Amino acid sequence: MDKKKIQEELELLQKKQLELLEKLNQIEDDQKTTKNETTENLSNDEIMRYSRQLLLPEFGVKAQIKLSKKTKGVLVVGAGGLGCPAIQFMAAAGLSPIGVVDYDTVDLSNLHRQILHTEQKKGMTKVESVVIAVKQLNSHVKIVPYYDSLDSTNALEIIKNYDVVLDASDNVATRYLLNDACVLAGKPLVSGSALRFEGQLTVYNYQGGPTYRCLFPEPPPPETVTNCSDGGVVGVVPGIIGSLQAQEAMKIIGEFGQVLSGKLLLYDGLSCRFTSVKLRPRSEKADLIEKLIDYEQFCGAKATDKDTSDLTILDKNQRISVKEYHQEIMNSNHILLDVRTEPEMDICQLKNSVNIPLFDIGKIEAIEKISDLVEEKQTDQLILVCRRGNDSQMAVKLLEKNLKNNSELVIKDIIGGLQAWADKIDNNFPKY
Repeated sequence: MDKKKIQEELELLQKKQLELLEKLNQIEDDQKTTKNETTENLSNDEIMRYSRQLLLPEFGVKAQIKLSKKTKGVLVVGAGGLGCPAIQFMAAAGLSPIGVVDYDTVDLSNLHRQILHTEQKKGMTKVESVVIAVKQLNSHVKIVPYYDSLDSTNALEIIKNYDVVLDASDNVATRYLLNDACVLAGKPLVSGSALRFEGQLTVYNYQGGPTYRCLFPEPPPPETVTNCSDGGVVGVVPGIIGSLQAQEAMKIIGEFGQVLSGKLLLYDGLSCRFTSVKLRPRSEKADLIEKLIDYEQFCGAKATDKDTSDLTILDKNQRISVKEYHQEIMNSNHILLDVRTEPEMDICQLKNSVNIPLFDIGKIEAIEKISDLVEEKQTDQLILVCRRGNDSQMAVKLLEKNLKNNSELVIKDIIGGLQAWADKIDNNFPKY
């Protein structure tokens, strides 16, 4: 049996599994309606399942009943590195219902940190993957999937159905959207972030506490913001922060412990150190929000953490396609300058490329090195490449400014970078 046939059969099985889970949810809802299940008592099965947390004097039966029977639940925005561990631990603890908003599919690059997804679910929507995983973990928990992108048209309508919102997104536009929506809806917002070896956690809009806009009234310039796709992340870090987000949501609903409001928890994975920073009080402007706006326009960036290759700051005559480079230039006398970082060069690189990272391009040492290479090779062609064709354009601009003395030198970049090379020239070339 070939791989394609196996994949088709696997997709069919997954579809049937989802259909069965939907029927199971309906049966459970019908049973609750028939029994008029408004009792505050825990069943024997629930007592056994949650016994280890029921033993805690700070938690006990009262908190469990609030989590499982007396809440409208938690809305998790993002079923990725933060959302997966948060959902897993909330579901394991019996918190129900859990709503999950995500408009993405499972990809191989997700699996080192997004622990509810598996190799077998590659290509499946993340919300469907989460439904299957949660039902396998705790059939008592109601999971509500929203295969949709959250925006100004639907955010308030969805958020009003829940008691707590958990921000597990990875972009600035969604953070502002969730903040403003939670302020308008009067909902606490459990906010987490993770990048490289570092994580952050706080709770916004809780009992008069500060909001996201109190810290960041205006969005940062788009070029200063990075995400996991560009900057990288160690999978354990979002696992830690996402787990802590679950804990804060449980504390809010279960009414135990001290909620992390008015403080920002910083985690440094390299030193394994937690630091708590006191935040400034709630700003008067925090409550002046009257309506939701276009947050992509407000932030100057897309509400997504997916790879983007749409930066265009060079003229057409300053750029070449991967096909042109492969057929016309690759075997000619030229310099191929790769402006990615050293770790990226270790992952993959084109033959005979020279590495000078973008953040070094404007330095005197780098300009001198490039000038020496041009003189040594006696060439008038300098071709720049990066991962997706964005950084290489910025590098071209910098070099045009700093190599004015060499007027005969032609400086161009490769459109789409190494991803375009892998897609159109060499299918065996690594993508990351």
